Amino acid sequence: MIPMTIGAIAAVVSGEVVGLAETVVVTGKVEFDSRRVLPGDLFLAFVGDRVDGHDFARQALDAGAVAMISTRPLPTGSVVVTDPIEAITALADHVGHRLSATIIGVTGSSGKTSTKDLLAHLLQPLGRTVATPESFNNELGHPYTVLLADADTEFLVLETSARGVGHIAHLTEIAPPRIGVVLNVGSAHLGEFGSVAAIASAKGELIEALPPATAGGVAVLNADDPLVLAMAGRTQAKVVTFGEHLNADVRAERVRIDDFGRPAFELVAGGQAIPVQLALYGEHHVANSLAAAAVALECGMPLSDVAAALSNAKQRSKWRMEVSDTADGVTVINDAYNANPESMRAALKTLAIMSRGRRSVAVLGHMGELGSESTAEHDALGRLVVRYDIGKVIAVGDEARPIAHGAALEGSWNGESEWVSDTDAATARLAGILEPGDVVLVKGSRSAGMERVAAGIMAARGTGEGRERVG
Repeated sequence: MIPMTIGAIAAVVSGEVVGLAETVVVTGKVEFDSRRVLPGDLFLAFVGDRVDGHDFARQALDAGAVAMISTRPLPTGSVVVTDPIEAITALADHVGHRLSATIIGVTGSSGKTSTKDLLAHLLQPLGRTVATPESFNNELGHPYTVLLADADTEFLVLETSARGVGHIAHLTEIAPPRIGVVLNVGSAHLGEFGSVAAIASAKGELIEALPPATAGGVAVLNADDPLVLAMAGRTQAKVVTFGEHLNADVRAERVRIDDFGRPAFELVAGGQAIPVQLALYGEHHVANSLAAAAVALECGMPLSDVAAALSNAKQRSKWRMEVSDTADGVTVINDAYNANPESMRAALKTLAIMSRGRRSVAVLGHMGELGSESTAEHDALGRLVVRYDIGKVIAVGDEARPIAHGAALEGSWNGESEWVSDTDAATARLAGILEPGDVVLVKGSRSAGMERVAAGIMAARGTGEGRERVG
């Protein structure tokens, strides 16, 4: 964060300084987890679903926090506010409008976190880059990330999500982006938005927030998604397109997938073509890579450097197509961080490719926030398992039951489908059926907790010596 005195912070957040000198200067970041506090930080104490941050004020102070924001007076002294989320938002708005960094917003129904990670990797050689940790993109995570930036930050990459119309517009007011990336419009959060058209409207708020081309605004749009491409009419910014479409400004040609599920392609832009071999798993990373490449090119990176950086990029965020081998040769694809119909289809396709000549097993939890379409989407996923000729599918939890049902009803198939009640049951079932050589995909929405299944497999069988592969 840009250094500020407690008095100045209190004025910005409409708080009252209690038991603390207003001249104290915050030189670090704003942190709400006392375990991550560093000297010079400002600790944000608020009441969460499981813990009360006020109970950890002493730990934060001992770790080096110079002050607190709280909703009640603390023995350590603090800036007392009514609403801590509103306070951190106001502070981020104040700081965000004073940053000299190029601010880049990334949104889409799927692929946001991976693209954000790729952008952070590509832009770092060009200057100090701050990016959203993990997929911390909500009303707390967005201002939190803005406040990680300081006067020396040259690029600020913000993963931007929404659960309703107007959410992205609100977030873009906190730290106005100069470059906006829209990856795709799918059915994630369909239950909350009500229609794909409403999702497209919400995603386009990022593009509407951009400055005109004369002020450096750039809209990076997916040429392969008609709903995204149509957003070009919603902005006066320069429009740069990416995709496999022949008319895309930054495109992939001759895409191919190796036996490990890793894509290779020719990166084409500005009349040049340079080969890229990704170390990431899944064909869906082609589009993510093109989006990141388009931004890097706009920021002045030569195409040859972009291609080289993409080729050596590694997965940064946990539980996203993490590929590891157990000691006895079972390959585990841990993609358990989240799920929607689009990302599920991409993961199943990758499983089918990676398991050529080996038995494939899909362990799938539910996809959340699909509303009235939930049963149909889960049923369709089960049928897709059959079409990809996955050897076995285990649906986990009540909401995922239609996956097993859809697979069983699809028709001629040599595989098997079954349903188990929870992640513990899934882990126990896998212990009895997995064999050396199997390839196992573990995926589901965040609330399904499917990472416990992946961890259970690795704990029971051990990590293969020298064989762990994390994309």
